[in-house]
Amino acid sequence: MDTIVTRIEHAAKGQGTVTFMTGDEPISKSWGTLHQEAKAMAAALQTRGVNRGDHVAVLGPTTMNLVTAMQAVWLCGATLVVLPLPMRLASLEEFTANTRNRIRLADSVCVLVDSDLAPFLAVEEGDPPVHLLDELAEAPEGADDFVRPDYHRDDLFVLQFTSGSTSEPKGVQLPNHLVAANLDAILDAAEVDADDDVMVSWLPLYHDMGLVGFCILPMSAGISLVLGAPQDFLGSPGRWMEWISTYGGTATAGPNFSYVLATRALNRTKETLDLSRLRIALNGAEPVDPAGVRAFVEAGARHGLRPEAIFPAFGMAEVGIAGAFPKPLTGLETDIVDAELLELEHRAVNVPADHKNAREIVKLGTAVPGLEMRICDHETGRLLADREVGELQIRGTSVTTGYYQRPEANADLFRNGWLCTGDLAYMADGQMVMCGRIKDLIIVGGRNVYPQDIERAVGEVTEVRTGNVIAFSVEGRGGKEAVAVVAETRATDRDALVGEVHDAVLHAVGVPAKEVVLVKPGTLPKTSSGKLQRALCKEQYLGQALETI
Repeated sequence: MDTIVTRIEHAAKGQGTVTFMTGDEPISKSWGTLHQEAKAMAAALQTRGVNRGDHVAVLGPTTMNLVTAMQAVWLCGATLVVLPLPMRLASLEEFTANTRNRIRLADSVCVLVDSDLAPFLAVEEGDPPVHLLDELAEAPEGADDFVRPDYHRDDLFVLQFTSGSTSEPKGVQLPNHLVAANLDAILDAAEVDADDDVMVSWLPLYHDMGLVGFCILPMSAGISLVLGAPQDFLGSPGRWMEWISTYGGTATAGPNFSYVLATRALNRTKETLDLSRLRIALNGAEPVDPAGVRAFVEAGARHGLRPEAIFPAFGMAEVGIAGAFPKPLTGLETDIVDAELLELEHRAVNVPADHKNAREIVKLGTAVPGLEMRICDHETGRLLADREVGELQIRGTSVTTGYYQRPEANADLFRNGWLCTGDLAYMADGQMVMCGRIKDLIIVGGRNVYPQDIERAVGEVTEVRTGNVIAFSVEGRGGKEAVAVVAETRATDRDALVGEVHDAVLHAVGVPAKEVVLVKPGTLPKTSSGKLQRALCKEQYLGQALETI
């Protein structure tokens, strides 16, 4: 029977390697060697009572032991629950509470944890046992002690918590056959060549893009992988491009903000890198900024970067990861529409680039094999025509079976067999175009104002930290909605900057901001994957809990 584990076993016989960039020196080994080590760790887990069908939580930064432990969990036939690390250690108490809550919600039988993080999980009565990753790696059991269980396509392979960018995180159920279907879709749509491609990633393994797209995929298909950690990239963004150059990377991925940081690093470096083999530079997880993409292409030109390598895509945990892909090596494609008609009439009408209401939005390709997409009216469910904005709905082979033990959430998740994504989008020339999240929409004077338009414009203001702006609705005069903007800055002239932000908002969306709040750098709430948490920011704003300057 074809399961992810049988694919991992087959890939272990190939020539693919995994190179860990964490630590003082890179460590490279074949997928076959890592598989033998994972079998030994799986044997150690079996002696500690882990069986097929159990849920095992894993907590730790990206290391060789973490990746080995993840495979070991799957070899045991257990369900992997990867616990997120905080983007910022502003509140250790909050991190500990959230982690313990996820462990409980996932019904974990045990927790595998990095020794540095173990103190945050002091065992209390009723808690599952905690096992240290380094002790499991050094356990006396060997690969020959591993007892291979029977695997089944319906086994729950991953319980992936959503990022919580718009609500409390929920456990997305990803059975074995669902993950396999999405991996097949990625291999097909991205035209992957397991013998030639080299994947390069620093993405967190507790987030679906990093876990499924840049760990499970290469591990199960035998594709060579160069794997760093988020802190390695954030500490020195230039490393990402250096890894691609050094190892001949052909595929990589990151959210929009990461390409902004990479652009700065490429512009600053005096070295000449070799980015010529890169054919897929996937940009996803947050709205794609066309100007930012063009700046990255321009900065990469002297390093051999092909403009066609740009790969704007759509994905979400509820479909495994991959939802819509463009055809490889077609580059950035955009749709220029009348912003006023988009906001007032919810129609995407093409206009020239120099039109006074022109808004440029990135096309995100077509549904990957096995999935179907449609656009419906959010309230009535009525199917909409091309270029009409509505809710994106998806069905197909890799759509989740639902949220773990959340029947009330599952009731809202599906409509007539279609997954309701909560995203506003439209179809144009056969491609899907994303407008924003329904929950984040700000309705002012009958206009649909998209917060990312405000955030992008304010992020371009001097003294405002790019990518660290949040816009949301607040109550205005007569109980109507108004706009509030919160931005991080180190500026000392507060009044002048507030004026600039007001001007930027008015110019971008044609409505004024009721209030502009400037806060200290590093204080805006973000999810574990780095997404802005608009709902939490609004809550902090209303509770006067923001750290203003």
